[in-house]
Amino acid sequence: MLATKAHLLIVDDDASTLASLSRAFRLAGHDAMVCDNAAKALELAKAQKFDVILSDVKMPGKDGLALLEELKAQGVTAAVVMMSGQADIEMAVRATRLGALDFLEKPISTDKLLLTVENALKLQRLESENRQLKQRLGKHEIVWHGAAMQRVMAQVERVAASETRVCILGETGTGKELVARTIHERSGRAGGAFVTLNCAAVPAELIESELFGHEKGSFTGAGGRHIGKFEQADHGTIFLDEIGDMPLAMQAKLLRVLEEGEVERIGGDKPVSVDVRILVATHRDLEARAREEKFRQDLFHRIYVFPLVLPPLRERREDIPILVGHFAAQVSAQNGWKEIPFTLQAMQALQSHMWPGNVRELRNVVERLMLLAVNGEVDLATVEAALPRSAMGPVASSSTFSSGPLSDRVDAFEREMILAELKRSHSNVSLAAKSLGLERSHLYKKAEHLGIDLRAMRREQDSTSE
Repeated sequence: MLATKAHLLIVDDDASTLASLSRAFRLAGHDAMVCDNAAKALELAKAQKFDVILSDVKMPGKDGLALLEELKAQGVTAAVVMMSGQADIEMAVRATRLGALDFLEKPISTDKLLLTVENALKLQRLESENRQLKQRLGKHEIVWHGAAMQRVMAQVERVAASETRVCILGETGTGKELVARTIHERSGRAGGAFVTLNCAAVPAELIESELFGHEKGSFTGAGGRHIGKFEQADHGTIFLDEIGDMPLAMQAKLLRVLEEGEVERIGGDKPVSVDVRILVATHRDLEARAREEKFRQDLFHRIYVFPLVLPPLRERREDIPILVGHFAAQVSAQNGWKEIPFTLQAMQALQSHMWPGNVRELRNVVERLMLLAVNGEVDLATVEAALPRSAMGPVASSSTFSSGPLSDRVDAFEREMILAELKRSHSNVSLAAKSLGLERSHLYKKAEHLGIDLRAMRREQDSTSE
């Protein structure tokens, strides 16, 4: 029996061929389904996920090459192997151009068939690993030194080995996706795909298609079949970032997937089983949103099994020197530069900064400092030129933040920092967002939460400049 079990579909109009091939594959430990015509095969391939499809070329009605063409047009990802007892070079070339993995001439020995399937599975694994490597290219590894992150990483190690659902909590830029990826890579699903979706970045009308997929013609613009994130993550992990921003209607459909382990593509008529571990993250107070009925209580209890809280950078200042060194080496390698040292005074200034954009902001600032550096080093003057003075120093230095609940003090500080940055950038939201290490959309949301009317400020600036 082969080490890897494959889910196969065999298409042939000859009943004896179907019987002999299916028996040979099942004896080898594979799961084989059979059908005798192309139309039925297409329906099966749309409803189920097969690893390999083996099809005869010559069949009544629609032939195997036409089936192959439609399978590719519908977005079926299974490897397709064509078989024929009347093969010629022209037919084999056409099959290859249409996307067939291999072309076998009948009669085919059992050993040859099994080897072909094994090679198809190996190729799929290599392609999956290649996609994951491309996804990881340029990504930052988790870098830490102090006690705050040591506690977090100990929790990551414990929960990674399980199938427990994890809810990662933390401010924007604290590294929630990196932690989710680390959990995946240290889990039993590390060989599967790690698929991500930012729920705040996808329009409400498209998020269902992104998650569950759609069939060709299911809505205007659906020109072909689309495989959703859940199917892409089958036997792996899906990471739903900013789940607190998911529309309520979509939350109900996600709950059904969690309960039943099945998804249904838009326009589809059959559910598709998926085996996926779900990790979620949010910068919002999810428990409060559930109490306020802005997030479904039943979904909250499904995903909030193991909350993992990431500290903001201002609470792990001891990590800043090692993070600066890591980012500086990374920037130097990407640009072919010599590494530029940071003076002690420069590092102390960076450690006193409040970092509203957290680790993401620090990475951007390190690159900016290296571009601004003179005399072959980053000194205090370079840091002062790159960072607003009002943002430096401990939070307790301002009476504005000296009393009240912690959440109110943080909001007050963030409001002052955003206003200061907007003033520096002359109300240019894009520049302010970049300087703060935030996405433009996230700055708008944060400003709205803090009572800052960015659009009014922009209008006022435009009228002043006229």
